[in-house]
Amino acid sequence: MEYKDYYKILEVDRSASQDEIKRAYRKLVRKYHPDVNKGPGAAEAEARFKDVGEAYEVLQDPEKRAAYDQLGPNWQDGQAFRPPPDWDDGFEFSGGGFTQADPEQFSSFFEELFSRRAGFGGGMHGGRQVHAPGQDHHAKIVIDLDEAYHGGSRDFTLRKPELDQSGHLVLRERSIRVAIPKGVTEGQHIRLTGQGAPGMGQGKAGDLYLEVALEERPGMRIEGRDVFMDLPVTPWEAALGGRIEIKTPGGKVNLTLPKHAQTGKKLRLKGRGIPGKPAGDLFAVIKIVIPPAETAKAKALYEELAREVRYNPRAQQGE
Repeated sequence: MEYKDYYKILEVDRSASQDEIKRAYRKLVRKYHPDVNKGPGAAEAEARFKDVGEAYEVLQDPEKRAAYDQLGPNWQDGQAFRPPPDWDDGFEFSGGGFTQADPEQFSSFFEELFSRRAGFGGGMHGGRQVHAPGQDHHAKIVIDLDEAYHGGSRDFTLRKPELDQSGHLVLRERSIRVAIPKGVTEGQHIRLTGQGAPGMGQGKAGDLYLEVALEERPGMRIEGRDVFMDLPVTPWEAALGGRIEIKTPGGKVNLTLPKHAQTGKKLRLKGRGIPGKPAGDLFAVIKIVIPPAETAKAKALYEELAREVRYNPRAQQGE
């Protein structure tokens, strides 16, 4: 996927006001419209026309523009790109702001950032009635694995993109307290009733839907409710086996290590994953760690082991 510099496409600065963006869009639409571009350059003009429409789709809407700006100014147009994990964490979106353009005509870059995300795909609620419910809002929050296991309550700060009186983009912050249910998983939504946009007249306020993401932890991998964690062991523990105590997100556990365990072997602890009905499993993935020979005695012991244990791990490779 290639990065698209929407500001470059519309020929405006990153600090441009919404009025400046609108004027630039109208100018370029007239310039590249298929009705005024015939002949040999028609294909190129059509491609530019589509790029201009896509750029305007993002920059004309304060919410999508603010999220796009989070990617930073250092990317080059056409550069290979993959969105950073949780790049939209903490942004509060109403789901509106789409033009009459067909998003299916846009690039994979747009699709990856916006079309698949609930916060950008919703419609307007209630129309223009005197009494109408408020829009539902959407945001993403990142919690740690301990919170997924045990639940709890925590304050989060959300940023809502808005336009100031001069038409420039600003972020308004608000703090919310969230009750995190025990056993929540990646991608699950927490609903906060009445925390969305206010209603019109006597219409009730919309709801706020928080999409949960789990914070990445070194040596850990989550698949649904199953948790995979690296289990460092010494060479003698791996060779001799025995009972060892390990720390898991759910607490300390005594684990039986089989003899002759190899790096990559998975030991399953049933029901020790993220709680639920049913609970997930915890898989301890063995990782043999070699202690350094930092003393003369330690070096001598390694040399003795090499003489005593005639083993070539590369023998199957034909050596």
